[in-house]
Amino acid sequence: MCGRFAFYSPHEAIVRLFGLPDDTPEIEARYNIAPTRFVAAVREAGGPREVAMLYWGLVPSWAKEKSIGARMINARSETLAEKPSFRSAFRRCLVLADGYYEWQRSGAAKQPYFIAFDDGQPFGMAGLWERWRDPASGEPLESCCVVTTAPALAIAHVHDRMPAIVPPEAYAEWLDPTNEATDRLARLLQPCQRADLRARPVSSRVNDARHQEADLVEPIARP
Repeated sequence: MCGRFAFYSPHEAIVRLFGLPDDTPEIEARYNIAPTRFVAAVREAGGPREVAMLYWGLVPSWAKEKSIGARMINARSETLAEKPSFRSAFRRCLVLADGYYEWQRSGAAKQPYFIAFDDGQPFGMAGLWERWRDPASGEPLESCCVVTTAPALAIAHVHDRMPAIVPPEAYAEWLDPTNEATDRLARLLQPCQRADLRARPVSSRVNDARHQEADLVEPIARP
């Protein structure tokens, strides 16, 4: 699964890598992003490619309450077509990240790891987004979830799932709202093939989402 991640790349790098307009607003660096927070996601929603801040926890359009989103932060790639919540929300986006956290049980404790590329390049996690309106107040909300897949071999020892990382050459294909080639889209939701994906042990301070210090992503001595 993906339950915590970090995003802190410079504005210029994001504009260049994701083909965004130069006037794209800068995004605040955050080192410990938790579910039910707003996350930066690239999408194409009937106009130029843009960055939107989406609530992390997908709230289906038919939901009666926003609280359902807390249980829908991830969607398994293998069952997207089977789950009504995700099938009805097949609007695609890329959730921006520089790395994500995963926990490995070590005795009675769980050791957190930060999983990222050796070159520090940010990446887009395959996501789905949806529009919802509160039945009581009429207030609108745009929300998202992260699509997960089987783990890459290099990190399988940490966890049995990982976010589906879309390669840059496939961004246009994934984001195109008119693209309904489901077989081809499904092939994009595979374990990451890059050889430089690494899992590094980090401080257990990341367990508390109130911690947002930049050194949370720094490796510590292997426990």
